[in-house]
Amino acid sequence: MHSRVGVILPVYNEGAAAADLVRRMPDVVSTAFVVDDGSSDGGCDIPAGPRMALVRHSHNLGIGAAIRSGLRAAQAAGCDVVIVMAGNGKDRPEEIPALLAKIDDGYDYVQGSRFAKGGQSVNLPLIRGILIHGFTLVFRLLTGFNGTDVTNGFRAYRLALLGDARIRLDQRWLDRYELEYYLHWKFIKLGYRVCEVPVSKTYPARRGNYSKIRPVVDWWHMVRPVLLLALHLRT
Repeated sequence: MHSRVGVILPVYNEGAAAADLVRRMPDVVSTAFVVDDGSSDGGCDIPAGPRMALVRHSHNLGIGAAIRSGLRAAQAAGCDVVIVMAGNGKDRPEEIPALLAKIDDGYDYVQGSRFAKGGQSVNLPLIRGILIHGFTLVFRLLTGFNGTDVTNGFRAYRLALLGDARIRLDQRWLDRYELEYYLHWKFIKLGYRVCEVPVSKTYPARRGNYSKIRPVVDWWHMVRPVLLLALHLRT
């Protein structure tokens, strides 16, 4: 059983989304770590609360660096399990218990999937959906893990996994989107118990600003760790 659960919310100019997510955290969450990755919109000026901690970067370092800072803060706070979720409101805090139930069942790493039976994907842009399915297929073929949604950042895992010397979290090349896929690959290939659970992901109805992921550039940041690790060019 887990004892202290931390939720990591990486945020970069997401307005009031983080404050809303913190308010909706289920009772099982010990602390929500809001990581302000150099925002300039004032959205992370959230009043301190007993279950919220704010970690600030002086400037934008990247989502990987933000998640790393959140992981370190959760370790320092004595958390044994972390949930990582979108800080822009696409994921539902109400679904956190479903991920934690699998941790309680003995799994080390739980991947949320909008495409698993019982999951839900709302307003997903067509082109993005095609790219996600294609990348997931490649990842499945390379790792042997029968996953359905490799790009979904709604995940839970035991913090003890980061003590494995074969996982090198502090590499600077992981500062942007690489870190999430690096960890996903490592947890699977190192033989930890991994599973998926169905979750919801909702994109805003207005398609003009549904994501900060830049075409080509940021998709390369996602694909790069898979290629480098598969070719044994990085560890």
